[in-house]
Amino acid sequence: MPTRSQNWLKFGGLATVAFALGLLIAGLLNLPAGSWALQRPAKGGSIITPVSDIPSTPALKSLEALSDAFSSVAEAVRPSVVFVSSQHTETAAPAPTLPPGWDQFFPHGMRSKPQVERGTGSGFIVSSDGYILTNNHVVAGADKVTVRLIDQREFTARVIGTDPATDVAVIKIDAHDLPPLPLGNSDATHVGEWVLAIGNPLGDNLAFTVTQGIVSAKGRRLDGLSQAGQRSISDYIQTDAAINPGNSGGPLVNVRGEVIGINSAIASETGYYSGYGFAIPINLVREVMDQLVAHGKVDRAQLGVLVQDATANDAAYVGLDGIRGVVIQDFGDDASPAKKAGIERGDVVISIDGKPIDRVAELQQTVAFKHPGDQVAVEVARRGGIRKVINVRLTASDSADTTKLVQSGGGRGGATATAPNAGAPLGVSVRPLTSDLADQYQLTDQIHGLVVTDVDPNGPSAQFLADESAGGPDIITAVEGKPVKTEADLRNALKAAGPGAIVTLDLYNARTDARRLTRIRLASGNNGS
Repeated sequence: MPTRSQNWLKFGGLATVAFALGLLIAGLLNLPAGSWALQRPAKGGSIITPVSDIPSTPALKSLEALSDAFSSVAEAVRPSVVFVSSQHTETAAPAPTLPPGWDQFFPHGMRSKPQVERGTGSGFIVSSDGYILTNNHVVAGADKVTVRLIDQREFTARVIGTDPATDVAVIKIDAHDLPPLPLGNSDATHVGEWVLAIGNPLGDNLAFTVTQGIVSAKGRRLDGLSQAGQRSISDYIQTDAAINPGNSGGPLVNVRGEVIGINSAIASETGYYSGYGFAIPINLVREVMDQLVAHGKVDRAQLGVLVQDATANDAAYVGLDGIRGVVIQDFGDDASPAKKAGIERGDVVISIDGKPIDRVAELQQTVAFKHPGDQVAVEVARRGGIRKVINVRLTASDSADTTKLVQSGGGRGGATATAPNAGAPLGVSVRPLTSDLADQYQLTDQIHGLVVTDVDPNGPSAQFLADESAGGPDIITAVEGKPVKTEADLRNALKAAGPGAIVTLDLYNARTDARRLTRIRLASGNNGS
């Protein structure tokens, strides 16, 4: 295509310029004389004779060793990476009925052809007899899956099982004596660690490409990033190794050649590499793979909770020495195993089976490695520095999510409250939820409380509560677990807490029909309330 040709020409021009600049810079840097010796050519020879007399230094030897290490890993890993192509055929729409007399113009009728969709991606061999790991979105809905090895042999693959929630799929080809890749320990990876990404970016033309970078972060959520889909995991490995469409399903390996993740998504406004890629941790992949191979599906356990990462207010409220843990926002239903075991809304989960839980991703992964019927010891922190270990027997999950992340409310307020009112210590204005307002917001008779009408953008609730202009309105239904229906109820509850205290609010968002819990530190003065 003309555009692609122009781009390659531009790249070639830049390379030529770079080469010329390189010669200039070499002169400026005073490289050893004779590095490039201009000589009268011998008959049929070149006028430029390269001379290798750059002195060896410890720094140079270190760089050479690093380069050799990357080359060795790439050479060892590439034969285990495969090119995956999928094909999905859409059934042709029924031919429309022709008006009388039109048969002569369409003797064979008006037939629509089936639409064939094709896609490409990557994968890697995990057993010598042909099991291959890839992404679910590479093979989802495919009528035919083809695998090509680096030696150009092609095989038709069978889909053993897929898991949309984690974007993992297992496929198999009928082959033997294949070179499987060793699976590493993604929990042991560190930010700053060197990694290689190997796959087939942008399809056939760039098949079996190797890119290098570092682990730039761990425990990332995708939240709308390119290719994220509807995935429930929130513990991705972030890397700056170049990953593009077509890399999906390929391995992210460490310097020992061990797989630490499956390349799955990119953060990009254009759909192409913009500096950051994301890989599914291999420890989670291994658990999913084992179940897919054994059963063709994944049976998930659940705590039956809705959660969010603890804030500074949450940590202070329950007496933690730092911001850590996961707040229980609500329960899926009354059958929630966590609720039945005695866990309460507002509890901060700080460990499971003795393993520290600092954020939602860690809770999610910990539960994901369990099975229905397993019992886990959940340590929670409560108000006043109370610590309690509660044994919970996990149940089977009906959905892909083991936990659900609940986002805090918007909190970008409108105008500053202009007069002292019951919500002044919170930095908000409120009004009772009347029947007219309930009708306006289409609320049920079960919703009672105070409607947030204004949020002070500089007040303590600015990042936590929302009025109608900022994604609300939020309705305050309870303070410290006690219902509030009138302004007097709210005023008394806040006065009892005292200036500067942290209070727990139960909220209902009229726009999203969602309940949540949040903790806010009151203003240091009651401001007339």
